[in-house]
Amino acid sequence: MSMNENIKTVPKLILLSAGGTGGHMFPADALAQDLISRGYRVALATDIRGKRFEPFAGGIPVYVLNSGTLGSGIIRKIKSVFSLGMGILQARKLLSDLKPSVVVGFGGYPSVPAVYAAQMMKIPTVIHEQNAILGKANVFLAPKADKIAVAWAHVEGLESADENRAVVTGNPVRPDISGLYNKPFPTIEPDGTLRIFVTGGSQGASVFGDVLPGALARLPGHYRARLDIVQQCREDEIEHVKSIYDNAGIKCDLRPFFKDMALQLERCHLVIARSGAGTVSEVTTAGRPAIFVPYPHHADQQQKRNADAVADAGGAWVMTQNGFTAEALLARLETFLQNPETLFRAAENARSCGRPDAARKLGNIVMAMASGWDKHPQG
Repeated sequence: MSMNENIKTVPKLILLSAGGTGGHMFPADALAQDLISRGYRVALATDIRGKRFEPFAGGIPVYVLNSGTLGSGIIRKIKSVFSLGMGILQARKLLSDLKPSVVVGFGGYPSVPAVYAAQMMKIPTVIHEQNAILGKANVFLAPKADKIAVAWAHVEGLESADENRAVVTGNPVRPDISGLYNKPFPTIEPDGTLRIFVTGGSQGASVFGDVLPGALARLPGHYRARLDIVQQCREDEIEHVKSIYDNAGIKCDLRPFFKDMALQLERCHLVIARSGAGTVSEVTTAGRPAIFVPYPHHADQQQKRNADAVADAGGAWVMTQNGFTAEALLARLETFLQNPETLFRAAENARSCGRPDAARKLGNIVMAMASGWDKHPQG
């Protein structure tokens, strides 16, 4: 046996770079699992918040880099620029040590140092945008990205000069969620149980605890008896919310966080939720109709745009936070209880927006770049 035959080829490394929130980390995790299944090594660069998500994709190496955000005051801006500069220096050293074949950014300011440093060092880069509007970090990184993967067919904020490098992949979801795509909508009889799953995303949403229990308690008794509510609540509001449901005779399961998201999506007939990119992708991939209440305080209204994309396809109803009142909610829910086929039709429309193969499509792009097959590979 020759010496060359004794040398084992070390798998190529792909470095993922993501902000430390669920909306950025979950799709990064889904891609990581896809790449690992293809035989690649994977590492993650993030901020200190990203450490909460360990073990990430089975415990891959996680590196914490400095990053900056655009503060409103001059002092904050100076501090942010300094922190970002430190992060880029840290990233350059990390890239020199790791020698990744491709760097993939998933948005959020903490994704900037590693992707920007890779662009400076002529390492191929891919950025992924989960929302229907390009985030500020990706706006900054897009001009020099080799490929721009997007979750929606129409993404606001993408410059015309960059559109030729954009590919619609969808938003990668975890395998247990993508596995729901081909499962049927659960049967709902005319007088049967209506299962509602209420989630506020990774940060929760107190508006649901404030409005929903009191509204449902006002339904006629024969409707209340049909309800089965699974709801995400803040720890300090669970006891109060449960007392309202119990007094109304409504079955409920209240928790501050759900680790069994796939199970809850599979069993429910309706989702009531914020419309962050991750939530919308999981709900549509599962093929579940939703009432979306977008977070109202984003300057670019990114959650509203995410929700509108599904509503326009007939798969969801959008209610502004100001319009999420007991009266408006009761009118909507009574329609569903009287005409459950409305939910069935909306479920199929929601499923038409789902992209269960998003992780594979994004993985194809990364693999083609890592292999040197195409500087502008298609999904």
